Amino acid sequence: QVQVVESGGGLVQPGGSLRLSCVASGRISSINAMGWYRQAPGRQRELVAIVTSGGTPPNYGNSVKGRFTISRDKANNAVFLQSNSLIPEDTAVYFCFAIIQEGDTYYRDYWGRGTQVTVSS
Repeated sequence: QVQVVESGGGLVQPGGSLRLSCVASGRISSINAMGWYRQAPGRQRELVAIVTSGGTPPNYGNSVKGRFTISRDKANNAVFLQSNSLIPEDTAVYFCFAIIQEGDTYYRDYWGRGTQVTVSS
């Protein structure tokens, strides 16, 4: 089994910063990618950022480009999301995911339970 656990959410004022962390643990052979989605009440789930193991540059959702930065610690199966210049529209539950190779051509995605980020004065 694989577990994905996020941490670092909370309440922050507009213009502030937060650093989210996520660690995958358990029976992990190879992680193909890790990243973050978010979902706000009444809105569709939205890709925030994803980083792959292939060395290509990270991919960001349009609404966070230039403000958020994703980074990965491969040795510890961890991924981080540095979010700066936060605005109220960033308020959402942030979900971490890991895409793990479980066979020669089989990949499976695992998800955390989410961490709440609230941007409000």
